[in-house]
Amino acid sequence: MHGSMVSNSRSVVVSSTLTAATEVYEQIVPMLQAYHFSEEDVFAIHLAMEEAVINAVKHGNRMAPNKTIKIDYDISPEKFEIRITDEGKGFDPASIPDPRYGDNLYKPAGRGMLLIRSFMDVVEYNKRGNSVRMARYIGKPHSSKSAAGSNT
Repeated sequence: MHGSMVSNSRSVVVSSTLTAATEVYEQIVPMLQAYHFSEEDVFAIHLAMEEAVINAVKHGNRMAPNKTIKIDYDISPEKFEIRITDEGKGFDPASIPDPRYGDNLYKPAGRGMLLIRSFMDVVEYNKRGNSVRMARYIGKPHSSKSAAGSNT
């Protein structure tokens, strides 16, 4: 670890399109690598960000490109933290069925949220349900390797 590395916080607002969001990941990933995040951490963070942004674009902003998504993130040697906020009405995370049980196995709803929870250490939604805060700590044991491997 480089002791000289302090945290790097940024806030960006992008149009509500998957293309605009991809440009943000392309800025974040090299920064994670510069902070010596492991390949596993970078993969997990990228996947969780992607899922959260897809949810914001599709479900939050209902594919309206004139709406925006606000992405606030902070990278430090200890952790990566991000907040993704859309302009939608929001939702109640508890209302989304767990895709691992019963008839829900065959429905796509909830898979993104399950993925985000399995890859991030902290996942919190605001009261309105249009903003998610996620964090992943470095050096914390993660079970994503075993979870990813059992998916065959």
